[in-house]
Amino acid sequence: MDLDAFVAVHRPVWVRLGHLVDRARRPRRMRAVELDELVDLYQRTATHLSVIRTRSYDTDLVDDLTNLVTRARAVVAGASDPGWHVLGRFLTVTFPLAVYQRRWWVLATAAGSVLLALAIGVWIVNDPQARASVIPPDSVEQLCRSDFASYYSENPAASFASRVWTNNAWVSAAAVAGGVVLGLPTLLVLLVNAVNVGILGGYMSGCGRTGQFFSLILPHGLLELTVVFVAGAVGLRLGWSVISPGPRRRVEALAAEGRSAVPVVLGAALALAVSGVIEAFVTPSSLPTAVRIGIGALAWAGFVGYVALYGSRAAAAGETADLDADQGAADLAPVV
Repeated sequence: MDLDAFVAVHRPVWVRLGHLVDRARRPRRMRAVELDELVDLYQRTATHLSVIRTRSYDTDLVDDLTNLVTRARAVVAGASDPGWHVLGRFLTVTFPLAVYQRRWWVLATAAGSVLLALAIGVWIVNDPQARASVIPPDSVEQLCRSDFASYYSENPAASFASRVWTNNAWVSAAAVAGGVVLGLPTLLVLLVNAVNVGILGGYMSGCGRTGQFFSLILPHGLLELTVVFVAGAVGLRLGWSVISPGPRRRVEALAAEGRSAVPVVLGAALALAVSGVIEAFVTPSSLPTAVRIGIGALAWAGFVGYVALYGSRAAAAGETADLDADQGAADLAPVV
């Protein structure tokens, strides 16, 4: 397709549609013929957008037309605030469905990470040579005596929560983005995370503080690590789409998986904000251990239940987590 010629032919339609959308802010001043024209141009522009998306990589043009079609759809459909509709769909369909569709990848990622962390912890506990070489003995004593516990309380809770959330959000985003490079960076993120947890757990258990380790890890770690596993699973599946794209071209498979991965990054950031608050305000608190772990377990169960309920419901309804799959599909003008 000659994109320049296509744009030259149809740009007047887009300009006219934008003018009518602006006028539709006061629909009482529009004539009936203008309202009919608005609907017609909206359908035609949605068709143009669909054509350009499949045959052109001009992202600026696609973004401009997407914005125009979205505004026109809000006017035609009578939606007073399309932003709330998008947010509601994200929370009840797009994000939970994206996670739910990858649930087996998440379970496999979680199982592999937990088993690796346990293996490293057992290795540290039972191998004196390893225990003496990974961390110097004097540092181990300080870690067990004060450093591990003081990490959660040595900074003001609000700033600590912000710092933890920022770091974890970046880690999750990196785990997802690493899928583009065959998932190798994603594997590295998961490996580093599992090794760190295993080493800390091994040393704390070796000095008789297993209970303290789990009492400080579990309140926030149940949700935090689950979100990291979700991000890792999404990144690995993104990498797998490059290795085994199926009937699609690799670029198409990667693009489709990438669009479905974006909601996971955003949703993970929201979930990690909750775990960050728990880590800053609940983990180091004077609440009984059972209460602190119970709060963490409740947050984890809420996240898992939310994904299972809304994700399965969206899957049963035939919804999609692909951000572009449903854009304009039902609003195209008939063409020959």
